[in-house]
Amino acid sequence: MARDSLFGERIVWQGRCRAGTVPFGNKVASVAAGTVSAVTLSYAVVAAASLRAPVGGMVLLAGWCATIALVAWRGPLWWRSRVEYLVTDRHVIWRRGPIRRSIDIAQVSYALIQWSRKDPTVGDLVIVRAVPTGALRRTLSLTLHEVDAPDRLWAIIRGIEVGAPLGRSDRPLPQRLDPGERILWSGSPLASAWPARRVATAIAGAALAAAFVRSMARSVPGLAHVVRLHALSPAMVATLVGGAALGMLLLFSVAVGVGYAAVLRPVRLARATRYFVTNKRVLICRDHEELSLDRGRIAYVIEAPARKLHDVFLVLDGPQARAMAPSGAFATDRDDSLQPVFAAIADAATVGEILKKAA
Repeated sequence: MARDSLFGERIVWQGRCRAGTVPFGNKVASVAAGTVSAVTLSYAVVAAASLRAPVGGMVLLAGWCATIALVAWRGPLWWRSRVEYLVTDRHVIWRRGPIRRSIDIAQVSYALIQWSRKDPTVGDLVIVRAVPTGALRRTLSLTLHEVDAPDRLWAIIRGIEVGAPLGRSDRPLPQRLDPGERILWSGSPLASAWPARRVATAIAGAALAAAFVRSMARSVPGLAHVVRLHALSPAMVATLVGGAALGMLLLFSVAVGVGYAAVLRPVRLARATRYFVTNKRVLICRDHEELSLDRGRIAYVIEAPARKLHDVFLVLDGPQARAMAPSGAFATDRDDSLQPVFAAIADAATVGEILKKAA
């Protein structure tokens, strides 16, 4: 077997990023920047042709936004096309040319698998190490983008014999357990919480909706007045109206997206979430995401009331760190990614007793 050039360890697996899809956030940024570029350019054309006004600054802004859109759309594909991944006896390594990142397998706390929605055999594998809460709280993770059979790769990293059921997201998670692994408890969240971030996002969505209504109320009469004057050619009228419509459509889309993220998306995610406790691991699945945590990494189980239900926080044990990665056990700014927390469950005492027992 080949050996790694830095650590000198035996390489047990080697692969590359497929680099076939653009991240959703990059798609949104590309569309938004492209729309701003089109709106700015249309206004610049109308101003230059009708008013003979200098529009160099507007054209420069349009070009800048178009460049941002292009980079956001094609940049991730170019960057990931030369990334390669290695798994040795002791390390997981991310490498692109002279740039290298690695994480010790013995220090890995848990892993997240984010399956592709287009190809059930491909997904991202995010390896996370628990870090202290409070002042030393930080994110320490390594992401292997778009690898084949990420659950199979995670089994290789854990030193588990790879079984035939692994490798496809269209197989239910209980059918892809380790050899000899059995489910002891399962549950799902019965409610979705309203943390400060969700409330702030809902308020922002309402403000954006109000801004859209106000902009429509002001722009439509003005555009109608310009059209009735017959001061512009039909082509310039179409350009002006098209630019204004694109701008309003962008504002409306942002308002709807923010409102959906604050009100509907957390409810949908809660309904799609399922918790499993086996004799070896804690597993959480939601839509196309999965979390896998070895029960030996759990140091404490903390139960916290959440209205009439309970949240169960899993405090992880790691080298010189007992924590809840990546954002801290009781962080209020928790994002939507899966974390080792059983949120809004009814039988917290049962699952707590199971987790406190030796695996």
